[in-house]
Amino acid sequence: MDSFFKMPPQKSLVRNKPKRTNIMRTIELKKELIAKFESGTRVSDLAAQYNMAKSTISTILKKKEAIKAADVAKGVKTLTSRRPYRMEDVEKLLLKWVTERQARGEKVSEPIICERARQLYSDLTRDSPGDSADDFKASRGWFENFKKRSGIRYVVRKRETLRADKEGAKKFVEEFQSFVGSEGFLPQQVFNCDETGLFWKKMPKRTYITREEKSLPGHKPMKDRLTLLLCANASGDCKVKPLLVYHSETPRAFKKNNVQKNKLSVMWRSNAKALVTRQFFAEWFQEVFAPSVAEYLTEKNLPLKALLVLDAAVAQPSGLGEDWSGDHDFIAVKFLPPNTTPLLQPMGQQLISNFKKLYTKALFQRCFEVTMETNLTLREFWKDHFNILHCLTVLEKAWEQVTKRTVQLSWRKLWPASVVPRFFEGFEPDPALETDVVDEIVSLGKFMGLEVDSDDVEELVEEHTLMLSADHLQDVQQPGLPEDASSEEEEDAGWNDNIPTAEIKEMLGYWAKTQSLVAKWHPSVAVVKRNINLFDGNVVEHFRGILKSRKRQAALDGIFTKEEASCASSGSETPASKRGRKDRATDADSDQADSPSVE
Repeated sequence: MDSFFKMPPQKSLVRNKPKRTNIMRTIELKKELIAKFESGTRVSDLAAQYNMAKSTISTILKKKEAIKAADVAKGVKTLTSRRPYRMEDVEKLLLKWVTERQARGEKVSEPIICERARQLYSDLTRDSPGDSADDFKASRGWFENFKKRSGIRYVVRKRETLRADKEGAKKFVEEFQSFVGSEGFLPQQVFNCDETGLFWKKMPKRTYITREEKSLPGHKPMKDRLTLLLCANASGDCKVKPLLVYHSETPRAFKKNNVQKNKLSVMWRSNAKALVTRQFFAEWFQEVFAPSVAEYLTEKNLPLKALLVLDAAVAQPSGLGEDWSGDHDFIAVKFLPPNTTPLLQPMGQQLISNFKKLYTKALFQRCFEVTMETNLTLREFWKDHFNILHCLTVLEKAWEQVTKRTVQLSWRKLWPASVVPRFFEGFEPDPALETDVVDEIVSLGKFMGLEVDSDDVEELVEEHTLMLSADHLQDVQQPGLPEDASSEEEEDAGWNDNIPTAEIKEMLGYWAKTQSLVAKWHPSVAVVKRNINLFDGNVVEHFRGILKSRKRQAALDGIFTKEEASCASSGSETPASKRGRKDRATDADSDQADSPSVE
């Protein structure tokens, strides 16, 4: 009986075996492993090399066809079965966008990432008849899976604190206040500037104007972007003429109205991506900022000295004083430390946000006035009559409406002592009361029959900060693509590149000699350097490009000639030489049919 009721031996509660950890490997690593296996490396050798179990290697090799076919963003670790290729493209572009924003020290929150994902999906599916932007919701579940697949970190939740260098910011604030105090700088003498993107012809996305534009093929006016460089002093009574960079040097509206660019309310510059460059910033500093500050300080009977506070952007060189210290040595420059810009940059403390809301308000007012005073409908005015020249008028109005108080309050984190208390007389009401501005935008929109609310306005302002559209991101990923076909500039109809090589070399020789003589005898080194760089980059570089292209072609022709001669001596012809001969024959036929031969 005792043996009948005997309890079975209990398992030991002590487990000495360590818990197994699941390590996620990236798709790139798996592709590398598969490539080595296919080149002859044994499974056991791969296991030793990558510190992995043989069974894990075998599992990866079983899925090698799917892994090899996967075109995913760098850092993605898992493949979801039967994921649409469209989503792979969206996540690839999205990961690049998130990485770029984080590298600049900007806030990247879950709502912003989800909204950006919806925009990218909409951009990529707009020309696909079977797809709809509503098919992808960018849900919380998708976001969590995207984080796992991409391996992104440091994404802030809504209302979470921005991950920036708070200790570094605190230390710089103390140093800055000590510096301006010891140097005796007044708020009137201390300036800050920053650049921002603006989609100048964009309505809130729920309006019928935006919906109609999205449904049409081709160029979308709402994606037409410009970049502004805004600048003001800490006292708020000196707002410097902005720098504006657009993708067209001379838009059609300028040609039609004989616009003189030097009389615009902005300093006009252009390049293919509408981005501020070091050269543009230097020109603005020399030709606009320094003279404007000198004139302002003279009018105010203040000492001729100033301080410009900048972030460490590429377009704003750290050696500002090197090229023109003799001309503008009354201006000192101080840079914000890395990863402190979101916390300390005065222009970023709601000033630029307020400016964009005022731009939207002035834009809606312009639409309202035109539709009330003319026979044009809002749709007709927006599509056919609102151009970049009208945009400049709206921009000027919005910049003027940024109040002195708004500018002053933007310095409260970096230089609290510069903010004048409210009980002093002579100041406008608080920062253009942003809620009032938004309410006015909503009222104007509804009066014109637009579906818009306060959330739509806030979302529109946030979208202006999303500098790169899907098309721009694709350009970054595929260098060498042609410039934007929507540019309003037109090539001269009779232009061709049949200039003889000898004349290009002669021209470059003259240009080098001219530079040397001008630099030797002109009294201003800064003026010489600026204008030589401008002409060299915009004119001479074109001919250098032609010369380089011809040299590369000559080198290729030499290689093919040697290969053919070698094959001819042996009585055979290689596949490469066959392809080269065929391609050159095709090119020669095309050249004879389309244009005369190049010397």
